[in-house]
Amino acid sequence: MSSTGDKVKGVANEAVGNVKQGVGKATGNDKLHAEGKAQEVKGDVQKKVGEAKDAVKNGVDKA
Repeated sequence: MSSTGDKVKGVANEAVGNVKQGVGKATGNDKLHAEGKAQEVKGDVQKKVGEAKDAVKNGVDKA
């Protein structure tokens, strides 16, 4: 997957995770809240993978 794709999926997962956490908290659904937190963390990792790919690509382009 491209760095841009990783970053886009990461942002989307973070957003969906935040919504799940909010709904879980509002409804008292601990499982949904935990799923949302996990998805948010997954999104953050995906974003960082995309940023790392960009950094590597930029480093190679400068060499």
